Amino acid sequence: MPLYEATIPQFKKALGNLQQWLDKATEFATSKSFDPSVLLTARLAPDQFPLIRQIQSACDGAKTTSARLTGKQPPVHPDTEQTLDEIRARISTVLAYLDTFSADDFKGADTRKIPLFFMPGKAALGADYLNEFCLPNFYFHLTTAYAILRHNGVALGKMDFIGSMTVSDV
Repeated sequence: MPLYEATIPQFKKALGNLQQWLDKATEFATSKSFDPSVLLTARLAPDQFPLIRQIQSACDGAKTTSARLTGKQPPVHPDTEQTLDEIRARISTVLAYLDTFSADDFKGADTRKIPLFFMPGKAALGADYLNEFCLPNFYFHLTTAYAILRHNGVALGKMDFIGSMTVSDV
């Protein structure tokens, strides 16, 4: 699969799903008469990031992966969000950034050497970087955000995570 198709459409779909989870989280909190922003500090374990940091990390993964594979500089976000409106704006900003990429931007990305910030002096080919690090990392943070919301009672199911599918008649 070309790297554009493995990144931009998938990141956009997943982040769009995440926005819908936040809508359901807000509805849930309202129905239970508590401030939905309480969920932003929820976490699964004491040594894990809270929901807000999981969302920031998923956003960072999508924008940074796309930028690094195409030789661009990703936008910087200072991780100062503290409210649902602010984290929704972060997601929207990343979605708008992803819209700036085209399939042409990814030409040669599969064999481009991507320096590894966590292994100084080492690099990975773009396809390996994407498949062995970036996608697992992105989905780790997305899945953890989903699990935090589910753990706190938000009615999310598998199809909320998967989202829409392209189908055709047999």
